[in-house]
Amino acid sequence: MPRRLKHWGWGYEDEQPSLEDQRALAQLLRSRLGFGLSEPQPPSPLPALSEPRLRAPDALSEICFADDYERALHSYGRSYRDIVRAFRGRYEHPPDVVARPRTESEVQAVLDWAIEAGAAVIPFGGGTSVVGGVEPRIDGDYTGVVTIDLKGLDRVLEIDRTSLSARIQAGANGPVLEEQLSAHGLTLRHFPQSFEFSTLGGWIATRAGGHFATLYTHIDDLVESVRALTPAGAWESRRLPGSGAGPSPDRMLLGSEGTLGIITEAWVRVRPRPTYRASVGVRFEDFEAGAEAVRALSQSGLYPSNCRLIDAAEAAMTGAGDGSHALLVLGFESAAHDVEPWMSMALDASAERGGTWERRPEQGDGVSGWREAFLRAPYLRDTFIALGVLSETFETAITWERFPSFHERVLERTRTAVREVCGAGSVTSRFTHVYPDGPAPYYTVLAPVRRGAELEQWAEIKRVAADAVIECGGTITHHHAVGRDHRPWYDRQRPESFAAALRGAKSAVDPTGALNPGVLVDPA
Repeated sequence: MPRRLKHWGWGYEDEQPSLEDQRALAQLLRSRLGFGLSEPQPPSPLPALSEPRLRAPDALSEICFADDYERALHSYGRSYRDIVRAFRGRYEHPPDVVARPRTESEVQAVLDWAIEAGAAVIPFGGGTSVVGGVEPRIDGDYTGVVTIDLKGLDRVLEIDRTSLSARIQAGANGPVLEEQLSAHGLTLRHFPQSFEFSTLGGWIATRAGGHFATLYTHIDDLVESVRALTPAGAWESRRLPGSGAGPSPDRMLLGSEGTLGIITEAWVRVRPRPTYRASVGVRFEDFEAGAEAVRALSQSGLYPSNCRLIDAAEAAMTGAGDGSHALLVLGFESAAHDVEPWMSMALDASAERGGTWERRPEQGDGVSGWREAFLRAPYLRDTFIALGVLSETFETAITWERFPSFHERVLERTRTAVREVCGAGSVTSRFTHVYPDGPAPYYTVLAPVRRGAELEQWAEIKRVAADAVIECGGTITHHHAVGRDHRPWYDRQRPESFAAALRGAKSAVDPTGALNPGVLVDPA
């Protein structure tokens, strides 16, 4: 029998930790955090959902589903508030029909039927959105909601070894596309934390951040051309290494979050698989000293593949440190040359700013502990919810000269909100990506919650944090997209004239406003 994804949480049903393992984690959490339940709560069983308002035509019945499991699975992404609601069995707005097309022509057939039926249409990749990007929480005069799951379109269609490019279908998730590319000795090297389940189309639609902490930080940097289906016809850009011919059609689809079209495939830039690697954990007395070293590295032209600075508290929480120092996870990789000279120069720059390290494997440097915790985090959050612990993040970007005051104010306001709302808790930080002109800070909130009030508690903390980010000059999202959850702050961040232009573009390709309404802009 095929493995099934959890309808309520992260990963597969057979990956749910045992009750004994959850109790052991509860004991560990209470010793480290000072809060959390000792006895985990089980998730609610899948409830009977409301009756679908739509029925797919017979010609599409083979690829369209309206059973409770499929509709529940496609009701939410995987943010904290999504998982809490699903954990409690709350499915107020399930899609009416879930389509799983296997070809682009089937995508087109489902889209045509949904538009004709007056339905809203939500493109769905891996379902890992943490900002309400795939939730059928929709206002407007729609006859229902059709979610189109693209994971059936999962093949590498063509490889151009001369230009180091590949044409890949949008539904291919990280492991699937990497497995197909590896047969040719190639890789995309785009590894977001959601890599296991998220898809190429989702990465493009949300401008996802990936493996590289410098230089090639977003999927934007790896896209050569994109093809999408819209209610007004197909949208496909010319495949080019670069162009100055007006606004880029690719750039309009990058970050469009399913509002301008359903991405079906893309040409992307690939590379030979790296064979030379080096990584070191560099310790700093505090986060501020580490930030100065990271700024120097980001402006050095060395472009490390990994340059992630973790504050002392987060390093201790993840087992990457003992809480006495900030940790810089520094890495280089190449398919063509030894990277030790680059690492040596980077370590010299770190040492000039107080960095210390130990490269003997038996001593350990925190890198492996951080990497393991990074990959395990989405799975642990399910158990945190069962144990009454709020675990959520927010991220942003800011220029270097404003970072010190920005960081201080965002931390202070968010920590105050956590204390006032939850009575206790912590806010830790790290850099996920860095640029010559500024870092991308990423903040993690851990706090005790009151059963039944989790959503309200997080909403208040999120509001304070997001207000602080916008008021202090940052972006509401560096790589997590806008969705429905970030709309209030996105509306404040963008120029109103740009919003009007975006509404005009949407009206041109989506006259009925059917595609993911409520995300980015409201339909005209």
